[in-house]
Amino acid sequence: MRAETVKRLARECGFDLAGIAPAGPLSEFHFYRQWVEVGMAGEMSYLTGRRAEMRADPRSLLASARSMVCVGKLYGVPEPERGGISRYALGHDYHQIVRDGLKKLVERLKQSGAGPFYWKICVDTAPLLERACARRAGLGWIGKNTSLIHQGMGSFFFLGALLVSLELESDGPPPERCGTCTRCIDACPTGAIVPTGRAEGPAWALDARRCISYLTIELRGAVPESLRGGIGPHVFGCDICQQVCPWNRKAPLASEPSFAPRRAALPLEQLVALSEQEFRDMFRRTPVLRCRYTGFLRNVAVAMGNAALEEYRRPLERLARFRDPLVQDHARWALARLQ
Repeated sequence: MRAETVKRLARECGFDLAGIAPAGPLSEFHFYRQWVEVGMAGEMSYLTGRRAEMRADPRSLLASARSMVCVGKLYGVPEPERGGISRYALGHDYHQIVRDGLKKLVERLKQSGAGPFYWKICVDTAPLLERACARRAGLGWIGKNTSLIHQGMGSFFFLGALLVSLELESDGPPPERCGTCTRCIDACPTGAIVPTGRAEGPAWALDARRCISYLTIELRGAVPESLRGGIGPHVFGCDICQQVCPWNRKAPLASEPSFAPRRAALPLEQLVALSEQEFRDMFRRTPVLRCRYTGFLRNVAVAMGNAALEEYRRPLERLARFRDPLVQDHARWALARLQ
């Protein structure tokens, strides 16, 4: 089957970007391993250990794989006025949507005379270096903020991959076009984009332990006090390093209806008043549930402390008496900021 046919079918299945890379050992894994070894993965255990080693070669997921069909789906929406929730989490959870699109692609390949083949769908929960694979498939280059950037469509897109036993003509990586720009590095409030000091390989890495997205989503314990001020108004995720990127200035918005914001952004005083059941109901089928109710209240407390508004005193005093010590600690920190 011709590679152009496969990519056309992928676009017909709802993907904005599509490319093909060979399934084989990834030289980028060497840098990934170093990133893990120095501790930059923080507490994200699913990125370390045995699952880390599996990322060295996509064939650890499908032994018969010969090619990878890498896809991207735009999720960019107009920037919300407030609310502190990352754009990717304003609509429905992307995992099933991207997975359904790849399932549809499998069926289209079968119907188009590809012949019998083995396949496996990967949507970010699989131990696969998605950005490295997508770069090899020509979807973009990896910027200094470690996001995959497409020259015409920016970086606000989800990635997925279909491993197939078919031998398909591969694309190649595009040239890197960040140049001397350092806007993402300069704009990060917590200094999460750090130099690697390497003469070869990526010059910049993301230290997850300092990243606002990690601190508000993945971290289960207390946010280090030295970083709380840098979190600013964010309660779930962060888009700063992408917002300031010149390649996103004219990036198109998502056409997928499921990614549209489900509701207007709520002010902090309404978010802090949510019961656990209201939290679950409001954010059902969205990524926000990942931080859990106590993590969400922790984040709201930090955002209120950073706003330093007297009107937040009473809700913070209630949080300081909340049943969970984690929430209490962050609420007391926020109250001290009001002083």
